[in-house]
Amino acid sequence: MNDVIDSAWMDRALRGARPRALAALLRYFRELDVAEEAFQEACLQALTKWPLQGPPRDPAAWLILVGRNSAIDSVRRRSKHVELVEVAEDHDRAAQLDDAPYRDDILRLLFICCHPELPATEQIALALRLVCGLSVEQIARAFVVGDAAMEQRITRAKKRVSSSDVAFETPGAPERASRLAAVAAILYLMFNEGYAAHARAILCDEAIRLARLLLRLFSDEPGIMGLLALMLLQHARSAARLDPDGEIVLLEDQDRSKWDAAMIAEGLATLDKALRHRRPDTYQVQAAIAALHARAARAADTDWSEIERLYARLEQLAPSPVVTLNRAVAVSKVRGPAEALAIVEPLAPALDGYFYFHGLRGALLLQLRRDAEARASFDRAIARASTAAEAAHIRTQLDRLQRGA
Repeated sequence: MNDVIDSAWMDRALRGARPRALAALLRYFRELDVAEEAFQEACLQALTKWPLQGPPRDPAAWLILVGRNSAIDSVRRRSKHVELVEVAEDHDRAAQLDDAPYRDDILRLLFICCHPELPATEQIALALRLVCGLSVEQIARAFVVGDAAMEQRITRAKKRVSSSDVAFETPGAPERASRLAAVAAILYLMFNEGYAAHARAILCDEAIRLARLLLRLFSDEPGIMGLLALMLLQHARSAARLDPDGEIVLLEDQDRSKWDAAMIAEGLATLDKALRHRRPDTYQVQAAIAALHARAARAADTDWSEIERLYARLEQLAPSPVVTLNRAVAVSKVRGPAEALAIVEPLAPALDGYFYFHGLRGALLLQLRRDAEARASFDRAIARASTAAEAAHIRTQLDRLQRGA
């Protein structure tokens, strides 16, 4: 094993390169199965060669080249797919005709996944699987649905793409505009997955990069401005979200000097620009909530009353149990844990599989000194934790209960 490569580095490199590599391979071959097979073959070769030869300067470029050559060799052996070779060999000349702001492969793939022939739920699920490389379990968690249901959804989307006339072409300006909301939703979920799973923070960086590209294409779209502002304001807190042992630091306990001031300034400026359009949407409201946290020099300075009002507005724009759960946090700060718990309890049927529901419920019960019920909620939360940091945070709460007992 080369000293500069270990299994963790390999995993990060392959995961990080996946979006760009798969998007480029799909652009070459225009067939989903061929592109995925090419990427997997390239990964297998990387696992064999990189430890011996050392890491490439650009892992994604290496995977694209190896995957492309492997797929060309494969389809040449299958005469019924010989036209794919011609597509790949003609690709580079055609790519020169693309408009400059839209040459990004990943952004192109996102718009293709959001083809109107696919139902909206299948568009987003397929993009998260193909572009982000998320597992079925991770995507199901993002949608707060069961793994089996999400597996069926993704399978249906792939079959629909294979059997229909969905074109793997750069959509024109009108088509891009019609698919904008779905692409924005994918970037939002991509960012959230990276934000929740600290080890996949590269997804946050990629979502921000793509949002900036999207804003270049739609420079007067306040929704995209709001989305980018939300991502920047959230991601600015990354350095303070975990302690040296890798455990979660709650927002109110974070060292705010570690927050990225430049990123916050960009986020606030982008949000102000969006709000001037006077066309509020869910991204702008969420960004406004994040801005209130960003502008508070100390946790005690946070305007929780305004945050509660904004969450109530968000419930009107996009009602969901998760939004209501977040509003309950603000209510607990303004009017206490008892009133917040009254909001949380009815959400149990919808959010029983959601880690944060049981974590918040346990915290509120703990404040109300209902220790036995709090312990039961924390036990349910730890069973639903998706990261080691989440599990460690709940163990800390259980330790507090044990010390109190």
